[in-house]
Amino acid sequence: MTQHRPIKKAVFPVAGLGTRFLPATKAIPKEMMPIIDRPLIQYAVDEAREAGIEQMIFVTGRGKSSIEDHFDIAYELEATMAERGKDMSLLEGTRLMPGNCAYVRQQEPLGLGHAVWCARDIVGDEPFAVLLPDELMWGAPGCMRQMVDAYARTGGNLISVIEVPDDEVPNYGVIDPGAEDGALTEVRGLVEKPAIENAPSNKIVSGRYILQPEVMKTLQSHEKGAGGEIQLTDAMARMIGSQPFNAVTFAGARYDCGNKAGYVEATLALSLERSDIGAEVRQVAERLLGQ
Repeated sequence: MTQHRPIKKAVFPVAGLGTRFLPATKAIPKEMMPIIDRPLIQYAVDEAREAGIEQMIFVTGRGKSSIEDHFDIAYELEATMAERGKDMSLLEGTRLMPGNCAYVRQQEPLGLGHAVWCARDIVGDEPFAVLLPDELMWGAPGCMRQMVDAYARTGGNLISVIEVPDDEVPNYGVIDPGAEDGALTEVRGLVEKPAIENAPSNKIVSGRYILQPEVMKTLQSHEKGAGGEIQLTDAMARMIGSQPFNAVTFAGARYDCGNKAGYVEATLALSLERSDIGAEVRQVAERLLGQ
C-alpha cells in the first residue's frame, strides 16, 4: 500500500454569527450551544481526536473567546470539583494543551473558502481535515475516522457524503459520481444545489473534508462564487483531475444543527441513546406526542 502523508491537523471554521439562533447567539457562539451536555464544537473536536488528529486549528471571529476558554484549563472549577469529590470525568475532553490547538481570526465574513485560507500558515504544506461543527456526524467509528481510513488507501482529497431523498437534493451541494468501491465513490464534479431533474446523484456533501495543501493556492486568488463569498466547493472543483478526489459515504447519522429543527432532532436522538436519561426522555417524548 502506498504511504500517504498522515492527517495530523484539522481546521474548524467557527467565525459565523449564528443569526439563525438569535437571540441565543447574541452573546454565546452557536458552536458553544449544547447538545444535551456537550457543546457542538466539542463533538467535532472529539471526532477529530478519534481519527488520530493531533492539532486543532480554530478559525474564529469577534465574540468567540468562550470557545478558547472551553478548551483551556479551568483551575478554580477543577480545584473546587476535586475538593468536593465531584466526578472529574465530566470535564473529559475539554482540555487542549498548548501546541495541540491554535486560534486564528477571520476578520471579515467572506465565506468558508476564505475561513480555510485564513489557516494557511498553520496548515503549512501538510494535508489537513476540515470539520464544520454545525454538521453533527454521529456514528461509531466517527465520520472523520472513516475518512482517514479511506485516505490511507486513496490519498488525495476526500469529502464525506450521505444519500438523501431526491426531493431534498436541491438544498445541497452534490457530487457527480464516477466509479464506486463500497463506501468510496470517485468524484468527477461538484454541483451546487441542482434542480432534481439535473442532479447527477443524491449524494450530498456533508461537512467533512480531507484536503491537500495545494487547495490553499487555489483559494489565494480570492475568487468569489455563489452569494459573493469565497467558496471552498469552487476551489475543490478546480483540483478535480489533477489529484485523486473521492467521496466517502458516511455510515452513521447526520444532524444539521445549523437550523432549529435539526438541532432539536440531534438533541432528541442523542438523548434517547444515553443510558442515564434515555428511558426518561422516551417517556417524555411519548407523553408529549400523545397530547
